[in-house]
Amino acid sequence: MSTTATKDVHDESTISGGEVVARFLEANGVGAAFGVISIHNLPILDAIGTRGLIRFVPSRGEAGAINMADAYSRVKGQLGVAFTSTGTGSGNAAGTMIEALTAGSPVLHITGQVDTPYLDRECGFIHETRDQPGMLKAISKATLRAWSTGEIAGVLKKAAQIALTPPMGPVSVEIPIDVQQGHTKIPTNLHIQSLSLPRVPASEIDQLVQIVGKARRPLLWLGGGARHAGDAVKRLLKIGFCCVTSVNGRGIVAEDHPQTLGALQMQKASEDLYKSCDAMIVVGSRLRAAETRGYTLHLPKPLAIVDADPSLDHRSYKSDCFITGDAHDVLSALADRLESSYQTGDDFLSDVAHAKQAATAEASAQLGVYGEIMQYLRQELPKNSVWVRDVTLANSIWGNRLFKIYNARQGVHALGGGIGQGLAMAIGAATACSSNEKTAVLCGDGGLMLGIGELATLAQENLNVILLIMNDRGYGVIRNIQTDRFEKRHFYTNLSTPNLANIAKEMGLAAERIETLQQFRTTLDKAMSQEGPFVIEVDMEALGPYPAMFAGPPVGVRVSSR
Repeated sequence: MSTTATKDVHDESTISGGEVVARFLEANGVGAAFGVISIHNLPILDAIGTRGLIRFVPSRGEAGAINMADAYSRVKGQLGVAFTSTGTGSGNAAGTMIEALTAGSPVLHITGQVDTPYLDRECGFIHETRDQPGMLKAISKATLRAWSTGEIAGVLKKAAQIALTPPMGPVSVEIPIDVQQGHTKIPTNLHIQSLSLPRVPASEIDQLVQIVGKARRPLLWLGGGARHAGDAVKRLLKIGFCCVTSVNGRGIVAEDHPQTLGALQMQKASEDLYKSCDAMIVVGSRLRAAETRGYTLHLPKPLAIVDADPSLDHRSYKSDCFITGDAHDVLSALADRLESSYQTGDDFLSDVAHAKQAATAEASAQLGVYGEIMQYLRQELPKNSVWVRDVTLANSIWGNRLFKIYNARQGVHALGGGIGQGLAMAIGAATACSSNEKTAVLCGDGGLMLGIGELATLAQENLNVILLIMNDRGYGVIRNIQTDRFEKRHFYTNLSTPNLANIAKEMGLAAERIETLQQFRTTLDKAMSQEGPFVIEVDMEALGPYPAMFAGPPVGVRVSSR
């Protein structure tokens, strides 16, 4: 802690900067926070611990803390909060801050700073780093600093407001250690005043109606920015629209609904359906390369795009109509205009159902024995279970698209493509759930090793998590890419991998390693019958390879005529 600070003289009408932070989070309904305790955040975490109103989950690393807060936010639908130290501590969080930024998660990252007399002076103060605000600016939606104890409440309110305003994202706040230790009058108003997007002019809704009003086979493409728009989407489905989703938009429409293709965006049957559609509205999605075959996937025309970020217009695909606005408001206004008289083609719904069946069969043909693992897992897990996935071979083949989810808050995945985030995300997701709800997480052995220390966090918090480790002893996706594109030269992808079930047991977790399908069924039954965490390590070498090789996302992209 500060080597220069002296004990403040204060009375009962003042509180410390650390307590201001604690009271701010309490006032805004934050039930849990995550982080690593440090000499540069001790006053805040001491206040949280003393007051005892917020559950603090001590992660084993700052990267994990941000992942936990991110997943908590996605599942809970509210602000996620993570604490790191300054300098190296905040630097450790950079990768997972990028993930939160990619996913548009409203995460409040609160980091310490050195004493204000030494700020930005490169004096060699402990935990000091050159231009920490510059680093944080690059990985955050915004970066703020509280220069005095009296500023803390206002800075936090502004930070949370920015994080929660669409397009949402993580915001970093620096609070120097002497500012945390200082005292100020007890703030009287700590509540966040959320901002909303301006109402879309009626003339723009008119333009959208003109585009889809004549269509008889209209399709919605729903992304993560539409996760709060489920009610409006259902109204459009009721009058005959159908939909497909991005990975981040999964569950906006339950994936067993006959009018959704789910996240089967790129199967041949889906592409054939697009050719027959006469309008598409993309809502809250950036149409990422991995979901459009490098922007070469032909989407229906005319193409309308609705997004909170106006800069997305023409970025990935040229649009015939771009509306800057809130997904729920725009789709609700569209439904208001169409509900009384709109009619789709007679065979559209049956064609969508047939396309979904064919696309599912096409994707399932790659699974082999792993299809039975997926089916049994889906059968045994309650429909309200949260489904968390790391970037791993199993997720690329079936976790992202074929394992059905039924609610927009049930799916959590590392959208930025960085491995090693699944376990920490599962901890955050499970913290957001009630104690009797299951969270299942799909990880690979390579990714798990990046954050294996969080197994101890899982054990300590005793969360209701089933951790499924698909162990192929290396980086399976990269190995397949090397096979496909580098003449089967396998450098640096075959890893020395320990018995992960044994490591989990040493950390106090129930765990088993399985080599057959029957063992998997028996072990999953055991995991489902008990509360608390359970680790299942699947020996993929014993079970055998997938029937078809997944060799990564597309490498060729369209760069012209956007």
